[in-house]
Amino acid sequence: MKILVTGTAGFIGFFVAEKLAKLGFDIVGVDNINTYYDTALKYGRLEASGINTANLQDNQPVCSTLHPNYCFIKLDIADRAQMENLFSTYQFDAVCHLAAQAGVRYSITNPHDYALSNLSGFLNILEGCRTIQVKHLVYASSSSVYGLNSNTPFSVHQGADHPVSLYAASKKSNEMMAHSYSHLYNIPTTGLRFFTVYGPWGRPDMAYFKFADAIIKGTPIDVYNNGEMQRDFTYVDDIVEGIIRVLGRPATPNTNWNSNNPDPATSSAPYRLYNIGNSSPVKLMNFIEALENAIGKKAVINLLPMQAGDVLSTDADMSDLETEFQYHPKTDIQSGIDRFVSWFREFYKA
Repeated sequence: MKILVTGTAGFIGFFVAEKLAKLGFDIVGVDNINTYYDTALKYGRLEASGINTANLQDNQPVCSTLHPNYCFIKLDIADRAQMENLFSTYQFDAVCHLAAQAGVRYSITNPHDYALSNLSGFLNILEGCRTIQVKHLVYASSSSVYGLNSNTPFSVHQGADHPVSLYAASKKSNEMMAHSYSHLYNIPTTGLRFFTVYGPWGRPDMAYFKFADAIIKGTPIDVYNNGEMQRDFTYVDDIVEGIIRVLGRPATPNTNWNSNNPDPATSSAPYRLYNIGNSSPVKLMNFIEALENAIGKKAVINLLPMQAGDVLSTDADMSDLETEFQYHPKTDIQSGIDRFVSWFREFYKA
């Protein structure tokens, strides 16, 4: 199989491309390496995959010295002409779409970036899939789509129609766009609603990354809603395992789907939605304690009120993924944090 993985200079995409390449698939990775956060980290991920970043030129493939079956192309998914050329040239069997403009709070101050990458870019992905009739499109959605929902654990079989950030709205839009293409063109599409993913090579805009940096330096950390928050933290290796299991089984129509009582997670088209998380929410203060244990130093905590765009709690109902794919996360919080802190100290010489 030839698989397109988008966002391979990003956190999750980096690990997915590596794992698929090691499994023997032919991988084409793309990323525009934007400046949303430190590009040195993005180039570092590519170098760790054997991509010589000194040779990168826009729209020109550079193949890995570690995995000859993995080639990377610096390319913006919002570039329609280049995306058309990409799909035409490589004729992918499947697509794992992980590229996006990330960040809940950033979407409040920079909304147009989200329309360009998360909407126009995703449309280019769908059009590419339609043109060559890929066997399966798996794409990243987000737990943020649950928005004002307070009925936990969050279930994909409940409505998610009240997002509280443009980022969340863009991810919900992706789900609706994917359904239309599944319905119109019979393209199997599967959306994965990621819950809070953490681990080595993570994103510097994520709270745990900022916390580790501040604790090591002895500077205060900002903790919102006075610490009264919890998240369904999931270690990146567990997430990657789930993605690859789903990628190998294209979505199929639900033969029992009822238009009078429509199930949001399935359809009469080959379309599915799944939560992918840990199903064990961790209180934010307990997560900080795990960081303190790994670093060997107490945090200086600055308690603040809730921020716009935030939600109080995330908790994934994982029953569908567990039943259909035997997906069971294995990494406990302390073990995952220990691995992250070990990588952080090495990468940043901290």
